[in-house]
Amino acid sequence: MKHKKMVLTLMVVLVSTAVLKAQTDVLKNKWTKEKAHQWYDQHDWMTGANFNPSTAINQLEMWQEGTFDPETMDRELGFAEGIGFNTMRVYLHSLAYKSDPEGFKKRMHTYLTIADKHGIKTMFVFFDDVWGKTPKAGKQPEPVIGTHNSGWVQDPGDPAYKNEENYPALETYVKDILKTFADDNRVLMWDLYNEPGNTGKLTSSMPLLKKVFQWAREVNPTQPLTAGLWRWDFQELNTFQALNSDILTYHHYEDAEKHQHVINLLKTHGRPMICTEYMARTNNSRFSNIMPLLKKENIGAINWGLVAGKTNTKYAWNTPIKDGSEPIEWFHEVFRKDGTPYRQDEVNLIKKLNEEPNPKN
Repeated sequence: MKHKKMVLTLMVVLVSTAVLKAQTDVLKNKWTKEKAHQWYDQHDWMTGANFNPSTAINQLEMWQEGTFDPETMDRELGFAEGIGFNTMRVYLHSLAYKSDPEGFKKRMHTYLTIADKHGIKTMFVFFDDVWGKTPKAGKQPEPVIGTHNSGWVQDPGDPAYKNEENYPALETYVKDILKTFADDNRVLMWDLYNEPGNTGKLTSSMPLLKKVFQWAREVNPTQPLTAGLWRWDFQELNTFQALNSDILTYHHYEDAEKHQHVINLLKTHGRPMICTEYMARTNNSRFSNIMPLLKKENIGAINWGLVAGKTNTKYAWNTPIKDGSEPIEWFHEVFRKDGTPYRQDEVNLIKKLNEEPNPKN
């Protein structure tokens, strides 16, 4: 019944998209469907992971000068290259930029050089409504033992995301980063806002969502823009995201049958698609059942997590193991820190799918 309700809600959202189109501002410089498909067809099938080095608990620890860790990035992106991954989705953070704009951009260049060496393109994420509400620059906390993403932080935080006096600084940040990398072919695309409305924010995230699209369209980088759909009853947010994304992206952490229903409905938009978050083993979203589906449908496949580390995302959402012992089954992640696969059969499948010819729709 829950699944039927979800599908019905998604159908209503998609119908509403057509109905509301005349009332929704589709921003200037949005790509045509033809341009989007031409861009997508120029790339190999996009597969990879959401990447945070195992030595960083969150986005700030990844990007701040004192904890920026290119050695670990190089090693772990090498693990990804070894199984044929060609795409990483990587979160930025405005506070790391605010503390040191030039150093931040220099570190982005360093990361991109490393990724490029391994044949990997990057999808950068700007804002994020998930997990900790009060990000602070400087030393980050130690992980809570056995707890999923105990140190991950929102960007720009709560209530900072809805304080309009913060918007000029956020606009400077977004536009500076986009202008700096607007023609950089190491950057695959820009994911402007991760899961808007999460953590109880609902439609209060709409003003910042609209602003970040506006700022990005004013820069008009050569790479496409997107903001992924993730919760199907967020009608107003979903409508704006779908109508203003060049490439349609989405998150899905359930089984193959439910995932196929979502794919079938999202296809009605007529745009290339990338699933930018999937693979939660105990939810029956696995490499074995979802990655072949995405390959068949010619949809990019970006799972959550690469190497088990300080984010603790091998532990499931809201299911901590207080003594920090190994979960019966890992929730996310592909590799242990030494590069050993969590499951050899999974990496064998990933390599096999990545070596097969590109799918054709």
